[in-house]
Parts: sequence; structure tokens; C-alpha cells
Amino acid sequence: MMPRCSSPAVKWLGFVTAIWVQAIAGNNYTFSNYSHALKSLMSLSQLQLNNLSVAKDIGKAFGLISGFASDALPTSWILVIGAVEGLIGYGAQWLVVSKHIAPLPYWQMCIFMCLGGNSTTWMNTAVLVTCMRNFPKNQGPVSGILKGYVGLSTAIFTDICSALFASVPSSFLLMLTIVPAVICLISAAFLHPSSPATRDDERDRETGFLNILNVIAVIMATYLLAFDLSGDHHSRVISLAFAGGLVTLLALPLVVPFYLIISKKEDAHLDIEQEPMKQPLLIDREASVSTKEVEPEVVVVLEPRQKPVLGEDHTIVEMMRTVDFWVLFLSFLCGVGTGMCVINNMGQMGPALGYSNVAIFVSLTSIWGFFGRIVSGMVSEHYIWKYAVPRPLWNAASQIIMAIGYVIMALALPGSFYIGSILVGVCFGVRLTVTVPVSSELFGLKSYGLVYNILILNLPLGSFLFSGLLAGYLYDAQAAAYGGGNTCVGPQCYMLVYLIMAVACIVGFGLDTLLAIRTKDVYLRMWEEHKSKVRVGDITSSKS
Repeated sequence: MMPRCSSPAVKWLGFVTAIWVQAIAGNNYTFSNYSHALKSLMSLSQLQLNNLSVAKDIGKAFGLISGFASDALPTSWILVIGAVEGLIGYGAQWLVVSKHIAPLPYWQMCIFMCLGGNSTTWMNTAVLVTCMRNFPKNQGPVSGILKGYVGLSTAIFTDICSALFASVPSSFLLMLTIVPAVICLISAAFLHPSSPATRDDERDRETGFLNILNVIAVIMATYLLAFDLSGDHHSRVISLAFAGGLVTLLALPLVVPFYLIISKKEDAHLDIEQEPMKQPLLIDREASVSTKEVEPEVVVVLEPRQKPVLGEDHTIVEMMRTVDFWVLFLSFLCGVGTGMCVINNMGQMGPALGYSNVAIFVSLTSIWGFFGRIVSGMVSEHYIWKYAVPRPLWNAASQIIMAIGYVIMALALPGSFYIGSILVGVCFGVRLTVTVPVSSELFGLKSYGLVYNILILNLPLGSFLFSGLLAGYLYDAQAAAYGGGNTCVGPQCYMLVYLIMAVACIVGFGLDTLLAIRTKDVYLRMWEEHKSKVRVGDITSSKS
């Protein structure tokens, strides 16, 4: 068990650095920004390019290692491992795209793509496991903020590169190589396990600070959206001003730990007072003597461990024996698998419909994905404590909206790709965010690092099924039928892909609805416990 920090200021400083890690941990979703350069340099077909992106996502399958490691290694070590892997994986890609070295053999590129993809699993595991344990009473908002910044990270990288380097793929990859490694090393110094809030006033203050961070995140998303919608930016002054403003917004969450330090509201005296309570100051002599007398006669009876119910800590084996886990796993596949297909193929979906610059669509998907993440975390949390609404119900709603987004894309009407990108981005964000607290609420926090990474297996699996197989084969078939080359142009290129993914989302809707029905008692129990604590608090306040 790692030592816990009791200082609120240090705890919140660690959370701010966790936000920074998540703000650069979406580098896996940026493949569309440089995929065309790899396709050209390595003379790849669309199927080969898609399988290269699958290799990147397969790196997440090895996230199980980081899940096991989260129970044995300090958070700082996990972050350092992620930093080194990313430096190697994206560094090799940068060397190829910048032409510092000749294009590597295909299998070697797959290995480096896999390394880059796996690096984010170490970052995400370190951040999510530590923060979910540090803030157990605010898992929804914490998940929303952290996953929200992951959603923004694609737009952050894309817009910075567009502003400063005119969207040059080699410059973009250089950022992916250096920036995440530096941020992870900074976070390794400050992000550690901390004591969770135990008193009502601590929890209320926690909620207030999280609301402040939500507002800052929304301001950043609006700032990025305004930059994207304001057209091309050829002025160097405007580009530098944008970059400076973005760095300022990323640093703004530091107001929370600085406020705690300056206002001297760290409650350090309470921590000092509570520490000795582990042993009573006054010991009843008779009780002590009595205990010593009977101690040799104490018989400990070990009862066999009973099967845990939903809402209690599960071992991995116990979890995987439940129907509810597999319903959650498969519904997650339907949502994130189809979403990964769009994210990985954006670089070809846009040109197929006549859009030469796909950066705007990459940013739109990222930014609206942020809004989906941030809002779903707050709203789902509110409705649990207010009306005992099962959190999986929000996943079900997102699946229907996502299916509508794919149908709109398939229609290929003017502006439909914009609308579809926004809807898919929002729902992809909801899916990733809501599933994080759902898994901990159903199966506990004891093995959370491993549970999370088992669910994340859906990213490489979904990428392989929907992007590597479905989209890759159908795109190449359409390209061969209409032009005979490796490039397809026209709405027919992805129409069938969109329709099949819409059907998959409808299946996911059914699974999420089933899970919501099966878990309603868990959320009702959480609601009742919350209400009883509120009533006790009100009674105590009225007496005082």
C-alpha cells in the first residue's frame, strides 16, 4: 500500500497535473493528422494503412500490464514508463515522416505504432486509478473532467500544430514525441494517493472545486472551437497569441491548489488531530486486563468468501463470471469500436466527400467529444443522487444518437459530414466517460486498474473489426470498382460502413438498456445511502 498524502493543496496539485496528462493522452486519436503522409511515404493501400492504425490500437490491449502494475508500483513509476514508451514509439514515426531515416519495414512500423499506443494506457491507468481512489464520492465529475481533457487533447495538438507549424505532419509527430514525455515527468512528481474526503464540508468543498475546473474546461473548449470556426490563420501574431492563450488556459486550474495554500484552508490541523485517533488516548484498564486474560482462548473462524453482489469489490475472475460484465463489455464495443473507425479513417472520409483539409473535422470530433464527456459526468452523477437513475441509461441514449449520426453521414448531403462528426464525437465522449464510473460502481475499486484496462481492450478490438476489416476492405473494394487505384472518391466509399455501424449502435442501445434494468437496484441502494447520510447530517446540524 502506497503512503497517502493528507495535504489538500498537494492532493489538488496532483489532480491538476493529472488533467495535464489527460490533455496530452489523446495522441492515439490523432492518427488522421499524419496518416496521409505515412500512406504516401510507404506506398500503402487503405487496408494496409488501416491495419497500421489497428497496430496502434492493439497497443491498448497490452494495457492489462499497466493494470496489474497499478496495484504494485507507485503512480510515478507508471507515468515514467508511459513517458519512455511514447518517446520511443512516436519518436520512430517522426524520424520516418521527417525523412531523417528511410521508411522502416511495415512490421517494424507496426511495433513502433503499438509502443506509442501502449504508452497512453500507462498514463491513463496512473491518472484514473489514483484520482478515482482520491475522490471516491465524486467519481462522475472526476471522470468527466479527466476524460473531457482527453477529448480536447486531439484538438489541442491539432490547433497548436495548425497555428505554429501550418499542419506539417513531421512537426505534429515531433510534438507527440516530446510534449507527453515532459508532462508525464512533471506529473510523476506531484500525483500520489491522497486521503479521500470524509466530512460533509470536505465533500462540499471538493464539489465546488470540481465545478470551477469544469467551467475552466468549458472555456478552453469554447476557445478551441472559436479558433477552428474562425477560418484560416495566416498571421504569425494571431497564431502566437492563440498558443499563448491556450497555455494560459491549461495553467488556469492551478488556481485551486494555490487558493488552498494562500488562504491557509488546508485543514492541516485537522489531519494532525485525527492521526492519533488510530489508537485511543485513554485505555480502559479493566478492558485491557480482560483482553489479556481471554486472548489465549480466542478462536478465529474463517468463513469461506461469499460471492459478492453488484456494488461490492470483485476479483477479476468473479467479475468475468457475471452476465453484467459481458453486457457492459459488448455494449462498450458497439460504441467505442464504431467511434474508433471514424477517428482512424477521418483522413480518408473527408477527401472522399471532397474535403481537402480534414483538420476541422478532427477538431470538431475532439471538441464535441469533450462536451459529451464533461456533461455526461456531471449530469449522470446528478440524476443518481436526485432520482436514482442508473448510469448505464446515459450510455443507451448515446448509442441511439450515434446511430443517427452514422445515418446522416451515409446520406452524404451538404453539411452532413459536419453534423455527423459532431454527433459521433459527443456520443463517443459520453461512452468513454460514463463507463469509467459504471465499472467501479458495479465491481468496486479494489482491482479497478485491471478492470479499466480489460474494458479498454474494446478499443483495439473495435478498431480491428470496424476499421481494419470493415472499413478497410469496403474502401479498397470501392476504390478498385470506380478507379482502379488505392484512393476512393464519392459518397459510396463509406456509405455501407456507416449503415453497418448504425446497426451496431442499435444493438449497443439494447445492451445498455438491459444493463440499466439489471443494475437499477445498485443505484437505488446508492441513492438510499446518500439520502440517509443527508438526513443524519441535517439532524446533527439542527441539534447543534
